Amino acid sequence: MQLVVARIGRAHGIKGDVTVEVRTDEPELRLAPGAVLATDPASTGPLTIEAGRVHSGRLLLRFEGVKDRSAAEALRNTLLIAEVDPEELPEEEDEYYDHQLMDLDVVTAEGVEVGRITEISHLPSQDLFIVERPDGSEVMIPFVEEIVAEIDLAEQKAVITPPPGLIDDRAEIASSRDAEDSQDSEDAS
Repeated sequence: MQLVVARIGRAHGIKGDVTVEVRTDEPELRLAPGAVLATDPASTGPLTIEAGRVHSGRLLLRFEGVKDRSAAEALRNTLLIAEVDPEELPEEEDEYYDHQLMDLDVVTAEGVEVGRITEISHLPSQDLFIVERPDGSEVMIPFVEEIVAEIDLAEQKAVITPPPGLIDDRAEIASSRDAEDSQDSEDAS
């Protein structure tokens, strides 16, 4: 199975280094020197990592055969794809690969069906489950411990404890003053 592990950014310097946007929790494994990666578009690869280093908080990679800035810049926006055994699991207990989470049924702790995970969006601050509801609408659920209580791969479900308003329109009133203001406006009607 293939997993996107990085996206190539702009060239760095004049010797063929590129910045990369890492899309894996295991860059030391997937983006190590000697790793051979497929690419999207396929015409730019496969690419073999010659060297890697961190510079100013960003991962820089150099690929075999890419020796100057022009060649590095030609790779910009290329996706790097690693071949992964579908049975392989992440090292940490509470980590999951995207393919393990796709199509899981999402239910509340009370057993109410919410929908099915159709996409995982990786944002800088957190990951989001994009969940298709039975009516065809979508809801975004932050993949954080406070909301996603359990991932049960054997049962193919994700159990959530959503705060009010996340999956329905019943938001809690933030303060008693808001409740009084709401009541006053209703009385004035």
